[in-house]
Amino acid sequence: MMIFETFFGLNFRRHRLLAKAPAGPLRDYLATPFPASNTASSEVAYLALDLETTGGDPQHDEIISFGWVCVNGNSIDLATAQHHVVRVQNAISESSAVIHRITDDESERGGSLENALEKLLQALAGRVLIAHRAETELGFVGHACERIYGSRILIPAVDTLKIAIRIEERAQRALKRGTLRLHALRHKYNLPRYPAHNALSDALSAAELFLAFQAERGGATRLKDWMQ
Repeated sequence: MMIFETFFGLNFRRHRLLAKAPAGPLRDYLATPFPASNTASSEVAYLALDLETTGGDPQHDEIISFGWVCVNGNSIDLATAQHHVVRVQNAISESSAVIHRITDDESERGGSLENALEKLLQALAGRVLIAHRAETELGFVGHACERIYGSRILIPAVDTLKIAIRIEERAQRALKRGTLRLHALRHKYNLPRYPAHNALSDALSAAELFLAFQAERGGATRLKDWMQ
């Protein structure tokens, strides 16, 4: 495992991207080593992230807002919580606004995608991403980096949705419709319900759910156990 990690692991791939990245926020992010996969999960620095978007396709849809909070081992650092509304290029559809409750007027008062992305990369450096259905956050952040910086990004991540699926499969329980939604999983673990479709509250929700998973597994888990 250690030989594979050395030659083909995330830090090896990070170095390859670093060599091609232009000077700026993306290069600074890639210059910071990722936590080793065999690190005890309780000793890893994480960042829980949620995005609100105009749709599900990073190639055609836009990020409306970012919300994130840092998690240090088994502790959420609320002082690090940030929420950024982004000024989008196209009009926000009525159906989209109903879901995330951000109107065209509020978006117009928001900041630039470049500014929000730079702040995210600064906060994310050296940390592992936590997200529920992480492919959404990875896809949109990845596309934004390619468009703004002209280079790819690599983000180590743990996906609370995939973890929940593995837990159900190991228990040989049938996956029922709706049971893997973030709010349903939080109810199962006796976590409080927060307003849905707000990037910051959803990021906090994912962070708390991940800590509930960690508490259930005990102190013997390694980062690689969550990233499988």
